Amino acid sequence: MLLRRYVIMTTRTTQTVARFSSPFLLPGFDQPQPAGDYRVDQDEESIAGLSRLAWRRVGAFVHLPAISVKGSTRQMVAINPADLDAVLEKDHEQS
Repeated sequence: MLLRRYVIMTTRTTQTVARFSSPFLLPGFDQPQPAGDYRVDQDEESIAGLSRLAWRRVGAFVHLPAISVKGSTRQMVAINPADLDAVLEKDHEQS
């Protein structure tokens, strides 16, 4: 008898706001972005095999321009979550 195991991968997207007090530049950006609040969508997947529910980030997108900027043109740019964490940490150390 052949037993098959099925793993159900659960994913979710969380939305947060990244606050920059000074202009910042993420890898892959052509130019620095102005200080302000930016919407960030983070894609996460559940980690199977644990006794409790846990999530790991697998991708992230930042929405440009900043939330406070008025205008009809918006852009969603893929970023590395670790790069975002590093740039935010640097920004918070400078302020």
